[in-house]
Amino acid sequence: MSKQELPLVDGCGSSLVREPLPADRAAEMARMFKALGDPVRLRMLSLVAGHDGGSACVCDISPAFDLSQPTISHHLKVLREAGLLDCERRGTWVHYWIVPAALQQLSTLLSDELAPVAV
Repeated sequence: MSKQELPLVDGCGSSLVREPLPADRAAEMARMFKALGDPVRLRMLSLVAGHDGGSACVCDISPAFDLSQPTISHHLKVLREAGLLDCERRGTWVHYWIVPAALQQLSTLLSDELAPVAV
């Protein structure tokens, strides 16, 4: 079935079906998906998201993993550079939190644009 023949989803076609994802948006989304493609980073994101108060100190994150501190810092840096986490230093510790807009972008891409097409 060609793109032109794809049926509409709930009465409206998704933009991914009608036209390719723009290159800049694809690059941005790929950076996020690549960061989440590592099980450790996916778990870290989940741990931060589920932490009380929506913010987790690196001292709360590290014990959940059997990794060295430099490796923990590397994974957190990758998540920050992908725009999924943000952080600030509070005294001697760094606190991390989810960037809601980034999760919304991922959610929108997966739910609206990649929703299964009814046949």
